[in-house]
Amino acid sequence: MKEQNLLNKIFVCLAVLSGSIWLGAYAERMIISYQLFDIDMNIMPYVNQQNLSGILVTIITGVYTTFILYIFFIFAFTIFLFTSKISLRQNGWLFIIAVIVYLTLPFEAYLSTIDYRIISAFSFTDVIDADYIVSLIKDRFTTLSSFPIIIFLSYCSMIYFLLFKPFKKEIQKETSPEGSGRVLSDKKEKL
Repeated sequence: MKEQNLLNKIFVCLAVLSGSIWLGAYAERMIISYQLFDIDMNIMPYVNQQNLSGILVTIITGVYTTFILYIFFIFAFTIFLFTSKISLRQNGWLFIIAVIVYLTLPFEAYLSTIDYRIISAFSFTDVIDADYIVSLIKDRFTTLSSFPIIIFLSYCSMIYFLLFKPFKKEIQKETSPEGSGRVLSDKKEKL
């Protein structure tokens, strides 16, 4: 990261910041949303029509946050990868992070379409149709089953890769003693 220019450092900072806030909002949203339903995906007995709109107001902030920050995270991370001088071949930790991000992207994009319907049902109408929003939340859970939890755990593993940077390969070149610049051998070290 020392040889990166200021623009790349800004984009990596934006990607890490938006990704970490997205991850926290995603966890908060899952915790609150899963509390609405029992094991058979029926609404819990303590939820009734009087308090359902208040619960949905609580959930919708998480929906907004995850929807906007995920788009921003993908944008900033992609720009960072294309403009950085970091080699994915020599930095296995970054390669694994990129694989996690781009393998989960189509699934999270599909879930984001459901989120957009939740946002439009909540924001673009005068009357909140609580039953429709609850059916969309239920549809989000049943469509890909436990995949949101897998996405969450995959992104949590990225924290390990960012902190410890495993699978990093450094290439050190030895040149001839007379300074001709001719490479005698390449030494590869695993840190």
